[in-house]
Parts: sequence; C-alpha cells; structure tokens
Amino acid sequence: MIGRAVVAAILVMTFAAPVFGDPKSPGVDRREHRQKQRIKQGVKSGELTKEETRSLKAEQRAIRARERQMKSDGSLTREERKELQQDLNEASRNIAEQNHDGDGR
Repeated sequence: MIGRAVVAAILVMTFAAPVFGDPKSPGVDRREHRQKQRIKQGVKSGELTKEETRSLKAEQRAIRARERQMKSDGSLTREERKELQQDLNEASRNIAEQNHDGDGR
C-alpha cells in the first residue's frame, strides 16, 4: 500500500514539475531590464520627450505581455525565444533612435 503511494507521489511530481516550474528566459529578462534602464537614462538626461517615453514604455509592456502569453503553456520554445529576441532587437533600435533624434524635453 505504501509502495503504491510512493510511486504515485513520484509520478505526480515528475509530471507536475514542468507545469509548476518557472520557464526561464534569463537572456530575454536581462535585455528587458537593460532596455528599461536605457529608457530611464533617456528621461533623466532629457533626450526623451514624454510622448517618446510613453511609446517606448508601451512597446516594452507589449513585449512582456507577449512573453507571458508564450510562457503560459509552461515552456518557452526555441522559436518563441527567437521571436522575443527579434522584438527586443526592434525595441532596442527604437530606443536608440528616440534617444538620439535631437528631440528633448
């Protein structure tokens, strides 16, 4: 009886672990953090207008929402990670353009 309970518990933990585990995306998370810091620096230095800041922050929120949606099934596939990196590449270009376009507060 105890043997069956132990086997059942092991099976549950084995199959439930991927569902409850955090689908790691350290590269994506690190880039999101750096981009957030770049936006803050642009605001602090006066390089970004309020409208530019709003637009860049909205883009970051959209990327985070897409990331959450992709992780909702318990995993982040290689293809999903690639798509997020492409989104972050575009966002990075947008941050650079807005920071260096000569508009200011």
